[in-house]
Amino acid sequence: MQNSLKDKKFLKAMISIAIPITLQNLVASSVNMLDTLMITSLGKESLAAVGLANQLFFFYAVIIFGVCTGSSIFVAQFWGKRDTKNIARVLGISLIIVFLLGTLFTLAALVVPESIMKIFSEDEEVIRLGIDYLRIISLSYIITGISFTYAVSLRSIGQANIPMVVSFISFGTNALFNYLLIFGKFGFPRLEIKGAAYGTLIARLVEICLILYFVYSKKRNNPLAHNLSSMAALTKDFVMKYFKTASPVILNETFWSLGTVLYSIAYAKIGTEAAAAVQILNVVQNIFMVMSRGLANACTVMVGNKIGAEEEGDAVKYANSFMVISATLGLIMGLVLFVTTDGILMFFRNLTPDLYETSKKLLIVLAMFFLIKSFNGTLIVGVLRGGGDTKFSMLLEMGSVWLVGVPMAFIGALVLKFPVYYVFLLVNLEEIVKAIIGILRVQSKKWVTNVIKDI
Repeated sequence: MQNSLKDKKFLKAMISIAIPITLQNLVASSVNMLDTLMITSLGKESLAAVGLANQLFFFYAVIIFGVCTGSSIFVAQFWGKRDTKNIARVLGISLIIVFLLGTLFTLAALVVPESIMKIFSEDEEVIRLGIDYLRIISLSYIITGISFTYAVSLRSIGQANIPMVVSFISFGTNALFNYLLIFGKFGFPRLEIKGAAYGTLIARLVEICLILYFVYSKKRNNPLAHNLSSMAALTKDFVMKYFKTASPVILNETFWSLGTVLYSIAYAKIGTEAAAAVQILNVVQNIFMVMSRGLANACTVMVGNKIGAEEEGDAVKYANSFMVISATLGLIMGLVLFVTTDGILMFFRNLTPDLYETSKKLLIVLAMFFLIKSFNGTLIVGVLRGGGDTKFSMLLEMGSVWLVGVPMAFIGALVLKFPVYYVFLLVNLEEIVKAIIGILRVQSKKWVTNVIKDI
């Protein structure tokens, strides 16, 4: 462990992967924060509507994250031996799954938006506003999935700078059109919550055009620039091998995100103010977690590359080093969050005194658990998944969410009638369970699995 932390090659590789991913995540989170900051001025009903309507996108996005990270295990290990032919086949499977899922979720948002919103809220104004937002934003689902597939694959071959640049441009596009369309500036119509949806849709279109240009530009000769025939050159054995490793990740993300959606339902049962406060919490959490997620993704790539190159000893050293770094980072970021809660909430305009206090208490609870959240992110996404131990990571995360987090959310909200910040505290007990079991697994070294050995 200490050798890796002093290894210049390790540190250089970590920084070259983690920083672009961190910046990309920061930009993506800043887009959400910008939406929230602008929508806050429209009132708590609009804020709650956007937060709750986006639960459908969140559910979809986390599932495709599972598909893409499941695929990235193969891409990282194939890239470790420079096998671009099989990278093309993995990319093909990933794009097919993402397209089918995107179509399903888009149709649901277009056909039954009212039924979806009624799952989350009984407030008629929140439901009405959420329907308006959902119908527009759903048109971005498929293109977002395709963009994300290429972005994660680019990270897995060490080209994290391309998604980073694209995210910066997407952020600028989103910020501009949000401002123009939410508030009706410079002759544009004032569309309020619909304007936020259109702004995001336009940004997603720009994003997919740019990322495909960077991948398929002939002068770049990118390892992901494959035609449809090479991506569709699939065999039954290859597909079976893919799903044996990737399906636990996909199922993990599906049921984890479903559990998180249930948290939102539990919070919304407390009231519209609680739902609005949780939307603020989620935005701040995403901003503060960007560095931890960058580390976790760098860990996935570097551990996967080492295992693909059959250097398992180095993979173990890298994993231990990443966990130490993520815990240290989590401690620092948690302390920063704790002492800056009032300063952070100043950015959210027109908060009522009650909404301000509720949001502040939620952020304090988040700060208390930040170290362990950061550590668990690297442990599960970086070490266990990067090492190919997808089945165990699925059981660990699903068990923690469904046996601890979800029951605690509904007991706290519906039985004990706790305020939302106490319910959030109960939900975070799942992180403690996850860390204890995860550490034992890492120490056993059973997580080191070469998923491409027999391909």
